[in-house]
Amino acid sequence: MPQGFRFACPIRVRYSEIDRQGIVYYSRYLEYVDVALSEYFRALGLPYQELVEQHGFDPSVVKATIEFKRTARFDESLQVWARVAAIGRTSFTVDFEITRTASDELVASAQVVYVNFDKATQASRPVPESVRRRIEAFEGTSFPSPA
Repeated sequence: MPQGFRFACPIRVRYSEIDRQGIVYYSRYLEYVDVALSEYFRALGLPYQELVEQHGFDPSVVKATIEFKRTARFDESLQVWARVAAIGRTSFTVDFEITRTASDELVASAQVVYVNFDKATQASRPVPESVRRRIEAFEGTSFPSPA
């Protein structure tokens, strides 16, 4: 387990995710990260539909950075580790590490910044306190209160 991470989402590389070289196509890693984020919130007792409808929390990607270390191949079992690294007033940052299940070898790391998006106004809105508290309890930390 990578240091500082409490949550992992298993992924098995499917045939449709590889390129002609037999390795995972680079854009698929963002899909893996997206699945892991949904599962992270589900593990916190906040499935996506509930996040949106009951908490007013609809994360949208505003920045994504990926660093590739190794290739992943068809039928390989991976773990996508996720942790919330920061929460601001309207945004939050999540660190991801993708490792091989068998060896814990790092395949890729990513950092994604999300903003809480309001579909009605087409603008950002504050991260709800209910969500902030749930994340802090899970991560075992408290994030500085936004100004």
